[in-house]
Amino acid sequence: MTTYRVAVVAGDGIGPEVTACAADVLDAACRACSGFALEFIPAPAGAGVFLETGEALPPASLAACRAADAVLLGACGLPDVRHADGTEIIPQVTLRIALDLYAGVRPARRLEGVPTPLAGSPPIDFVLVRESTEGIFASLGGGIVLGDELATDTQVITRRGTERVVRAAFRLARRRGKPAPRVTCVDKANILRSFAFFRKVFDEVAAEFPDVAADHLYVDAAAMELVRRPERFDVLVTENLLGDILSDLGAGLVGGLGVAPSADLGDRHAVFQPCHGTAPDIAGRGVANPLAAILSGVMLLDHLADTRDDPAPQAAARRIEAAVAAALVAGEAQTADVGGRASTLDTTRAVLKRLV
Repeated sequence: MTTYRVAVVAGDGIGPEVTACAADVLDAACRACSGFALEFIPAPAGAGVFLETGEALPPASLAACRAADAVLLGACGLPDVRHADGTEIIPQVTLRIALDLYAGVRPARRLEGVPTPLAGSPPIDFVLVRESTEGIFASLGGGIVLGDELATDTQVITRRGTERVVRAAFRLARRRGKPAPRVTCVDKANILRSFAFFRKVFDEVAAEFPDVAADHLYVDAAAMELVRRPERFDVLVTENLLGDILSDLGAGLVGGLGVAPSADLGDRHAVFQPCHGTAPDIAGRGVANPLAAILSGVMLLDHLADTRDDPAPQAAARRIEAAVAAALVAGEAQTADVGGRASTLDTTRAVLKRLV
């Protein structure tokens, strides 16, 4: 039986709570489906670790993440723990850079039993792919402030970075198996040369995938269309900052960050985490929604199945998805953020009992 090593970065705030729930569900799904096992390896990181050690991502934790088959990450950072320059402690971004995780994959799928802000409950099921190593975030730690009068951050878009994230988006569109797969390039190519270059490279890569339709939208129009007609989208690909913003819009369309999973993928490494932050105001109260972390675990299992050519994790992933769906339909997994009264533990138990 194959054993996969999963490094666990529990993080700060509600991170440890929801990550523990996801690990429990993953372990139960492994036992229910058999054929593989998961070994969870602690990899401490975050604001709390920074206060204790002076390092937000200690070398030993980074090494554990490098050696693992996948990384399960809670949420890192606390608003009152900052570097001398005023920026927050963000080891999750450091991890993306260190592991070269260039494709941020942010699904937005409507779940029955989770209220959404859109009238008529359209069938929302799209994925936003965000380039995660370049763009405006390339200025991380390198922005310039001149005389308290001027500040600059430089956007960097390269051919290599764009080609690989666009290819990842087209391959994902193929795997999703929709009747008419489509990838939409989201940019501001009418104004900025860097985005015109991004679009040019997108079109070149699109020609490699004649079976997948390709189109473009400026980011402002894309934001409007995501609200007006979210069902028209399949896969969207965009720059780092635009993806950061639009992925939260996508989460809002399907019920909020509490049900929004994500993955950060590279050629050799992968990190899976809920889209939400550490929410220190509710930490320790047992009311955090664990579903985003649990569904990130589903993405982790699918990644193992795809990259290791192993059907066992995929079977476990589908089983967890079915358990989450059944718990929501039964009204047993709705925490306060989605209009319910279930606790973190109630929600997890509702999923677990459907896995046995």
